[in-house]
Amino acid sequence: QVHLVESGGGLVQAGGSLRLSCEASGRFFSINTMGWYRQAPGKQRELVATIPSGGRTNYADSVKGRFTISRDNAKNSVTLQMNALKPEDTAVYYCYVNYYVNYFSIGVPEDTWGQGTQVTVSA
Repeated sequence: QVHLVESGGGLVQAGGSLRLSCEASGRFFSINTMGWYRQAPGKQRELVATIPSGGRTNYADSVKGRFTISRDNAKNSVTLQMNALKPEDTAVYYCYVNYYVNYFSIGVPEDTWGQGTQVTVSA
């Protein structure tokens, strides 16, 4: 019931910057947490950053000080600004949204994921 459209990503040299955006659409009551995860080849998907509807942002230690997550509640969108990129940041990045389908589902949230966008950082 929630569809995510991601944009951004691509190829950049080490030290460069990229910006990922994700917009949610569809039918839902409210969006709770929004965030980004990533998965490198041969590795498990890992948290990059999350931002709840009204609370503190959370970052993986590996990206603290380099990445910034923000959201626009009016647009149901989340953005990840990635600076000082390193080759080890290379991965497919997935947008994540946790939401309530309707009023009666409060307390039982749903999760949905974007299709993923490739980020490649060359040395």
